[in-house]
Amino acid sequence: MDTKQRLQAVQDKINQAAQKYHRESASVTLLAVSKKQPIDKIREAIDGGQKHFGENYLQEALVKIQELSGKDIVWHFIGPIQSNKTKLIAENFAWVESVDRLKIAKRLNEQRPEGLPPLNVCIEVNLSDEDSKSGVSLNEILPLAKEIIKMPRLKLRGLMSIPAFHDDFEKQRGVFKELAEALKMLNNEGLQLDTLSVGMSDDFEAAIAEGSTIVRIGTAIFGPREN
Repeated sequence: MDTKQRLQAVQDKINQAAQKYHRESASVTLLAVSKKQPIDKIREAIDGGQKHFGENYLQEALVKIQELSGKDIVWHFIGPIQSNKTKLIAENFAWVESVDRLKIAKRLNEQRPEGLPPLNVCIEVNLSDEDSKSGVSLNEILPLAKEIIKMPRLKLRGLMSIPAFHDDFEKQRGVFKELAEALKMLNNEGLQLDTLSVGMSDDFEAAIAEGSTIVRIGTAIFGPREN
């Protein structure tokens, strides 16, 4: 299969999962993770109707953003953020899903150009308490969220996580439910958030069952990454 065919197959599975769990298909956005993928495959996905693309590495992403300028694309930054990279991220992306500390949020807010709409951001949550992964713990979400909503150049949309993988479907759902409950808690505090970015190739059905609004899928669309 080519990129367009794989993209359609993934979208069909998302639609089927949404229907199975009594959700509107349009309530789940497919984020094509295009890191380490060549421009021609991204163009094929765009031709197939894909709009949202996620990148982890800033320098690689900037080349793609430049080459594909003029296309109807929404770029999401989904990788770890270093302080010295915030200015270019704030200037070039529509979404930043990997905000995991107040310092980064402040820098993104200060460096978001006035001529652009506020930057959509998600707080990254480390659901599995893995030392190797970024993200705040569940009890750190609310204090950080309350600071971010004060920032005029940012728009806090919700939560993102990359939990540890489980083979068992019910265990997957259990982990995703924790994130959904955290979002509900924030909304009960009056924050009016709408985004749960969780679920990847091997667990997106469980994520959709628990309310995910963005699923991040790469290899299933583009094939193996380039080294």
